[in-house]
Amino acid sequence: MKTVENLRKDSDPIWKKIIEHPFVVELYKGNLPLDKFKFYILQDYHYLIAAIKNFGLIASKASSVKEMREVIDILHLEATSEFEGYHEFLSRLGYTLQDASEIEPIPSNISYTSFLLSTSSLKSYPEAITAVLPCFWSYSEIADHHRNKLSTNQNRLYKDWAEVYTTDSYLTLVEKIKTLVNRAAEGFPYQKLISVFMTASRYEYMFWDSVYHRKNWPDQ
Repeated sequence: MKTVENLRKDSDPIWKKIIEHPFVVELYKGNLPLDKFKFYILQDYHYLIAAIKNFGLIASKASSVKEMREVIDILHLEATSEFEGYHEFLSRLGYTLQDASEIEPIPSNISYTSFLLSTSSLKSYPEAITAVLPCFWSYSEIADHHRNKLSTNQNRLYKDWAEVYTTDSYLTLVEKIKTLVNRAAEGFPYQKLISVFMTASRYEYMFWDSVYHRKNWPDQ
């Protein structure tokens, strides 16, 4: 088995919880309360900004020019098409980028992005590129698992959001990151990779759970 397949297999319990989380189940069915989706979209701004910065750090640690260019290509996608799509959903909800930038990130959001940035800053390139995989990959697995629900989903906003993660361009991006991880994993201790992969997967679950239950700071 390739490294990414082992990572996925060894983290299956937490991934099952991610895929069956009420937030994504209700979103794909179309009955997720709109206030929860708005909360998620506004919080996602801070994750996207951190992700763009993070790919810059990862690129600086790449062991070859080829890998550096591939990571920079992903950074460019995050900063252009991904951000443009995010801006569109903000607008459809009646928000601006300025509105999103002024929202304080919740604890799980800060913890997750801090983990990614610290991994890229303090650890190796293989660990850094592995840590970003759960986010991209889990979104595609969620979409594949729940895609049948979209046929009866009457919420156009939710359908448009969900269908992004079934597109060829998004699935190609996921496969590209998998390839980068498999390549980086050659000769690298698996235990270090599963450690960051599991941590990122747990943060994925925690983020979904936090936005669903609107888990803010204790004084808010």
